[in-house]
Amino acid sequence: MNRLADVVLAAAVAVLLVAAPGSSAAKDTARDEKELLQIERNWTQVWVTKDAATLGKILGDDWVGQGPLGTMTKAQVLGDLKTGDATVESITLGDMTVRVFGDTAVVMGSNDEKSSYKGKDTSGRYSWTDVFVKRKGKWQAVASQSTLLPPTK
Repeated sequence: MNRLADVVLAAAVAVLLVAAPGSSAAKDTARDEKELLQIERNWTQVWVTKDAATLGKILGDDWVGQGPLGTMTKAQVLGDLKTGDATVESITLGDMTVRVFGDTAVVMGSNDEKSSYKGKDTSGRYSWTDVFVKRKGKWQAVASQSTLLPPTK
């Protein structure tokens, strides 16, 4: 829990590093935003295609996620994907917002999914936040939080 709080705090402090519009740094930020959106789309498809190798590249070794199932590590999530304990039949991404702060980025979004975990239905609409760090020129997720939203009437 403290690691997640530290990463989120670091992202918030990095707000001071936002580049001026039109600068070279702003162009780099736009490129990073586009790349992060593609990573999120790839991450979504990993669950449907059961592509553990791609998920292993997206998640940093120190990744931790919190959500309706509790706190999970990269090893746990990869294991659940490989064994079939976590299954996603379909998933549709909603709008996403990307904020880049140097080598740290926060992506917020939502998705609708038809899913199960160890035989229990986990389908629904989720709101989530992913924190990324750029390491050796590649973005990796280091922390995630997701919330199952109540059904709409």
